Amino acid sequence: MTKKGEVRVGVIGIGTMGAAHARDLQAGKVGRAVLTAVADADSGALARISGAERFRDGKALIDSGLVDAVVIATPHPDHPSSAAAALDAGLHVLVEKPLAAHKADCEHVIAAYARRPRAEQVFAEMFNQRTDPRYIKVRDLIQSGELGEIRRVAWTLTDCFRTDAYYRSGGWRATWRGEGGGVLLNQAPHQLDLLVWLFGMPVRVRAFCGFGAFHDIEVEDRVTAYLEFKGGATGVFITSTGEAPGENRLVVVADRGRVVVEAGKVVFTRNDVPTDEFKRTSNERFAAPPARPIEFPAAGPGAQHLGILQNFVAAILDGESLIAPAVEGMASVELANAMIESALGGDVVELPLDATRYAALLADLVSGARSARK
Repeated sequence: MTKKGEVRVGVIGIGTMGAAHARDLQAGKVGRAVLTAVADADSGALARISGAERFRDGKALIDSGLVDAVVIATPHPDHPSSAAAALDAGLHVLVEKPLAAHKADCEHVIAAYARRPRAEQVFAEMFNQRTDPRYIKVRDLIQSGELGEIRRVAWTLTDCFRTDAYYRSGGWRATWRGEGGGVLLNQAPHQLDLLVWLFGMPVRVRAFCGFGAFHDIEVEDRVTAYLEFKGGATGVFITSTGEAPGENRLVVVADRGRVVVEAGKVVFTRNDVPTDEFKRTSNERFAAPPARPIEFPAAGPGAQHLGILQNFVAAILDGESLIAPAVEGMASVELANAMIESALGGDVVELPLDATRYAALLADLVSGARSARK
């Protein structure tokens, strides 16, 4: 029996993340939410969770009448169909990242949200890095105008090293069929989401990917991408699951100085005079504007997964604004798709991405009609 003012939650997909979400709900870590059902095709996975109704099929859970909301933590290609079924059934939905494996499927599930039977239905995505105080601070600096015009962005994300044992742990891992990609669809979606959340969507991409560069896998495990943004700013995004030791370092160069996000803090080296103004007015040939560092220490990583879950419940019960609306999840998928297409085609990809063209390309990779390896 559940209480009034409480959200009955079902978790579809009891793998690593799904099981963690289920345990957090059962432990009462998410206020005003109760786990009432779980679903997974694997009976062994279901056995990890007791005290909730168990289903071998996600649709059966959706149709059971036991839940008001679902958390979807299945393999990536199943996210759109499960989310669409739940939305069509009038349920609230929180989907793990990524929203889908490719842009066309993102469009399909967003269309399901647009036709939802109840206007108050909530559709969120588990972009927990949006709760990190460091990135919230950078966003505040950008949106307040404190940084001035953004000139260049460089993000190196190589602290997601994975062993061969990791890739052997699931037959769906690191395959075109099971994930729709590699590091860009599994380890890096949070940073791709933050990239767009902070700086907007690039207008063109040129990427170079290593497919099975470090592991015996068919998808990308090394990426270096060059980005161009509207207004002239440029960017570089580097990620890999084959480097150790790795790093997670964001550098933002703007008219008023440079921001570096690394190792739990944000350092803004602020120019006393904006770069453009100093360039025009200084009579010195080799001078640079005086600058001083301002450090913004972050007390921990923020609320993370529990914060997104709690925000999801508050959006359902109180109408609170979502931290990570799922409709915004298409951007990171589109960016990942564009990088893969650019690497395979050896050319610049203009954005918005042609969703139909990329879906056909991915279908060829899944079927083996095309190989990513040269």
